[in-house]
Amino acid sequence: MATYVITGGAGFIGSHLCDYLVSRGHRVICMDNLITGRTRNIERLAGNDLFLFIKQDVTNYIFVEGPVDFVLHLASPASPVDYLKYPIQTLKVGALGTHKALGLAKAKNARFFLASTSEVYGDPLEHPQRETYWGNVNPIGPRGVYDEAKRFAEAMTVAYHRYHGLETRIARIFNTYGPRMRMNDGRVVPTFVRQVLSGEPLSVFGDGTHTRSFCYVDDLVRGIDLLSRSDLTEPVNLGNPEERTIEGFGRAVSAVAGVEPDFQFKPLPVDDPKVRQPDISRARDLLGWEPEVSLEEGLRRTISWFREDDRFRMPD
Repeated sequence: MATYVITGGAGFIGSHLCDYLVSRGHRVICMDNLITGRTRNIERLAGNDLFLFIKQDVTNYIFVEGPVDFVLHLASPASPVDYLKYPIQTLKVGALGTHKALGLAKAKNARFFLASTSEVYGDPLEHPQRETYWGNVNPIGPRGVYDEAKRFAEAMTVAYHRYHGLETRIARIFNTYGPRMRMNDGRVVPTFVRQVLSGEPLSVFGDGTHTRSFCYVDDLVRGIDLLSRSDLTEPVNLGNPEERTIEGFGRAVSAVAGVEPDFQFKPLPVDDPKVRQPDISRARDLLGWEPEVSLEEGLRRTISWFREDDRFRMPD
């Protein structure tokens, strides 16, 4: 049994990671300040002797009693709605939060995992995106608070690895979806699901030809676990390489929901990436990882979850 500290553990991906690790007999200490995380995401773990929740702003000093084997740093607003609402907090958790989480890992002689993002590539000039690509990011644009926070977090993580010899792992996470996404967080999957369930037209920004690649959360969590336990110190893309146009994705959501697709086109936001597709050769070759859940199956599970749990249809 290993002991994990997961920052941002009450968030969408973090809560699924808590479930996964506890189900495999590991002890999990979940930390979250609940700005965008939700205690209802982790309520099924309440009372489990292997799980502990601590309400904690990880930009402050982190104290944990006893040994720790892994520190998994996922804390950060992750949707445009959130990081535009909390720009300073996003920058602070990428900088100060990463520093404090790295400090905990160093003090405990634990392995550190950073949940970075495909947004470090910005609006990419290379397609698909490989880990060797340095990115095309506007540091003072509206998305810069998130993009640069994660780029800085990567730099600090690598510095701790090189200077202190800390065991570190970095995942660049591409678009991920599944149950527990907040219905009103502004990302395309919950937005489209909410709209099809409410009988509204799907809001498409731009002409619908820009692309994304969607990975189901169970596949991502499995990849995080493999990477965190591997010997790979360089960044690794984790995502689904199956590229879809946003209009095509909207048609897939509509088909799974059993409705006719209807679109409402709106202006594309500033600095919104035109394409996004991971090259997962490194993960496939060195981790033996690739997504297994098809888009249609993942959407079926996600839409079913939103239909069945009325609490999550309430405004956030």
